[in-house]
Amino acid sequence: MQVDTLPAAAGAATPAGKRGADAFTEHEHLRIADAAQRLALLTELRDRATPVLMHAPDGHALRTTLWVVDAAAARLAFAVAPAELAAPYLTPLLQADEVTAVAHPGHMKLQFALVGLVLVRGNASAVLQSAWPDEMLRIQRRESFRVTPPLSAPVAYLRHPAIPDMSLALRVLDLSLGGCALRLPDDVPAIEPGTRIGAAIIELDLDTRLRVELTLQHLTHLGEPRQHGACLGCEWRLMRPEDERALQRWIDRLQARQRLGQRSARSCADAAPSPSPSPSPSPSTSTDAADPPPSATAEPADRR
Repeated sequence: MQVDTLPAAAGAATPAGKRGADAFTEHEHLRIADAAQRLALLTELRDRATPVLMHAPDGHALRTTLWVVDAAAARLAFAVAPAELAAPYLTPLLQADEVTAVAHPGHMKLQFALVGLVLVRGNASAVLQSAWPDEMLRIQRRESFRVTPPLSAPVAYLRHPAIPDMSLALRVLDLSLGGCALRLPDDVPAIEPGTRIGAAIIELDLDTRLRVELTLQHLTHLGEPRQHGACLGCEWRLMRPEDERALQRWIDRLQARQRLGQRSARSCADAAPSPSPSPSPSPSTSTDAADPPPSATAEPADRR
């Protein structure tokens, strides 16, 4: 499984089709050498359990989460599921001189090198330990404006890359000129980040269909794993020149409809009558402070 992780140099030309949701055409590069900033970002990855993709130069990859950030010892520890201890890709990762870690917290991409990766087994768990990264690369996504389509459309038609006989129709959660997010149902086997899907059809509506090549950049569970499905963040390459114009027109129409709906909602809210203030109670009818409560030493009204 090959994963494209190294960004192009700032200002470098970008090949056609590389304007994906996580392919950074106009880069905002920030090499983070400050230890305090690196600690803050690593701590955020740990606290939010953000998925981290480790991969070796030969393409072997492992999806994990950051478990321990030990600034004093300058060590990191990543969780390893018991089922992955015997996986064929674990040994190549341990034998690699340098492993690259990639995470996508929010609207940025973090990338850093892991040196001296070691598997540490415990009684009930196992972790991958590595030295503290000397430098991190943060890349802010800037280029493509994303739109959220209506619930009825669009749909991505493709075959599961690991099960060619399985045809999938996945709902598109959002899209841009260079990529999309797809919802993977709970009952469908997971697709590993870095996987390329050579032929897919994106049906935007009954009159607009795109032929694309998809590359899965990251996978995020929607709620608890295996309960609410997963979000597949995909970069795509349009396979026909006319599809880029059709996609741009479709996005423009959707944005225009959404802006019109927002203006209509604001107009209705402005035209709605404001509720009348509640009348203040008259001093003559108020009972809160009219008569003080009887004294504890007052005589009863009737002693009979």
